Amino acid sequence: MEKIELKDAFAEFKNQKNIDRPTMMGVLEDVFRTQIAKTYGSAENFDIIINIDKGDCEIYWNREVVEEVEDPNTQIAISDLEEDDYELGETFAKKIELKDFGRRGILNIRQNLQGRIMDIEKANLYNKYVGKIGEIFTGEVYQTWAKEALILDEDGNELRLPKSEQIPGEHFKKNDTVRAIIKSVEMKNNTTPYIVLSRVTPEFLEKLFEQEVPEIYDGLITIKKVVRVPGERAKVAVESYDERIDPIGACIGVKGSRIIGIVRELRNENIDVLQWTSNTQLLIQRALNPAKISSIVLGGEEDKIKVFMLPDEVKKGIGKGGCNIRLASMLVGKEIEVWRELPAEDTAEDEEDVLLSEFSDVIESWIIEKLQGIGCDTAKSVLALSAADIAKRADLEDETVEEVMDILRAEFEEDEE
Repeated sequence: MEKIELKDAFAEFKNQKNIDRPTMMGVLEDVFRTQIAKTYGSAENFDIIINIDKGDCEIYWNREVVEEVEDPNTQIAISDLEEDDYELGETFAKKIELKDFGRRGILNIRQNLQGRIMDIEKANLYNKYVGKIGEIFTGEVYQTWAKEALILDEDGNELRLPKSEQIPGEHFKKNDTVRAIIKSVEMKNNTTPYIVLSRVTPEFLEKLFEQEVPEIYDGLITIKKVVRVPGERAKVAVESYDERIDPIGACIGVKGSRIIGIVRELRNENIDVLQWTSNTQLLIQRALNPAKISSIVLGGEEDKIKVFMLPDEVKKGIGKGGCNIRLASMLVGKEIEVWRELPAEDTAEDEEDVLLSEFSDVIESWIIEKLQGIGCDTAKSVLALSAADIAKRADLEDETVEEVMDILRAEFEEDEE
């Protein structure tokens, strides 16, 4: 029975395809030597011959033939030998049978062997995926929960796609095929490696472009920077070192043939492809497209960038929910504020308008900054919008917006009186 169990353990070890033969031999010998040392006190004078193919092993206990034994582990008295063909000083090799370890010893060998197999499997899995961090992985959904989805690879290994790494609004069901980037691999408390996937990182979008655009894969076009608000909008800045190649046209493809697959993969996320430039002002203009910019002021207070636009252009520059201005800021690497610039013919008409900064004694500064961030830098620019629109775009409470608008209305009512 013990031998059958041990053979099963051998077979399990042998079938691990990712374990090379020298490693297998080393681990098996180490497991047996550990048990020999426990049983006999030392394993130094034992020979271990392992036959992986047959799932068997032979162990020989080597002792010196002496007249009088001083160390039973390394010596044997000539009088104790049944054979008479040994002489003093020679080595007597006794074959150790598995049963000599006892049932508990055999169980220890099996358990230790299985434990080492698991450790090697974990190490191989960890090394396999650590080397693939940043690459796209395609797998099948095995199970979904509220906080994550479990994805299996071709070998049945488990990978996790947390809800926080999924594009907002997307839902997976069993057997769905999922593409995601390998974000991280961690070993926690000697358990199976915890492999995290992501569909929301800029790197995932960059890798999708590499797959869809041959010029990027071949290095003819370089992606300089990618910024995203997952599920809503993204901006991809590209550059070509070959004047004959139009980087934007190559990324989009004829009639959008190349980018359409990426958009669908990202659940219809809007993707703006723009040409990279080291000129900050030009980069801002391209990033805020389709809005037209009147002027740009770099630096200033807290190193913010002020962009002035005509009233009709402000909404385009800020974008739905402030998404466009936020992405432009991420692309440039500095916060961009949009300021309304009145046309010359309207200046006289709005001479009675008042800057929001003049209300700092009755309106908290952080609220004023929120309003300025959506292009409302004067009282009339705030009153020209609906309370609901301001609340959504500036991320303010409805009550706060109503209070602010009441304060601003009162200012003009007093002037009329």
